[in-house]
Amino acid sequence: MLFYRSALPLSRQTLHFVAGLIRRHRRAIGSAWRKLDPARQALLALAHLRKAETYADLGAGFEISTTTAWLYVGETVELLAARAPKLRSALKQAKTDGHAYLILDGTLIPIDRVAADRPYYSGKHRHHGMNVQVIATPRGDIVWVSGALPGSVHDTKAAWIWQIMHELEHSGWIVLADKGYQGVEGLFTPYKGRDKPESQKQANRAHARLRAPGERANAQLKSWKVLRKLRCCPHKAGQLAKAIHALQNRELEANQG
Repeated sequence: MLFYRSALPLSRQTLHFVAGLIRRHRRAIGSAWRKLDPARQALLALAHLRKAETYADLGAGFEISTTTAWLYVGETVELLAARAPKLRSALKQAKTDGHAYLILDGTLIPIDRVAADRPYYSGKHRHHGMNVQVIATPRGDIVWVSGALPGSVHDTKAAWIWQIMHELEHSGWIVLADKGYQGVEGLFTPYKGRDKPESQKQANRAHARLRAPGERANAQLKSWKVLRKLRCCPHKAGQLAKAIHALQNRELEANQG
């Protein structure tokens, strides 16, 4: 077996943040000695999330078993997901930050499933996956990430299940969304249909320009390669997305600092 050195495009502050979570968790549960210290466990989890390194490869590189690597990553993801903001508090923070409007969009996290698994098949994307709803700022930074639903669930139904519209209305937000949310009260969506008058075409172009940065939020999630195609239980997609949101927030703070 060959080994090589590699790098992660993440700040040292993010590593310290994750290691701190692990260290406090170990103290809280009275954990005994482990094969990896908190910093090494944090690095292990970040390598898996950012680069989709397999548990077998991680275990070999960190000199632990595949099972131990799986346990350490799972524990870290759970700790990180718990740090992701809840919807109401996230919207309140966005209001404090002074954003004029927000962008709602759904993204599909591809999964490794066969054609028989119809509940996971998204007709829109023509792929099996899990539906995750993302709220973004006008700059394209992530405000909030939902849990995951089977890919066959439409974006409008997902927004209803997660009570997104109720919270947006409660907070008094102006929210832009794509045509997939057409008919949802409280959202500003593009005009549909052919042969639209010029005024509606201009409105759609302006809407698209304002909404475009929301795609950057989804791209931020997918920059963590573990979300490009899940090979674990599909229902872990939401927990992984929330964990990555917590890490993205830490990276944003590090870059602004």
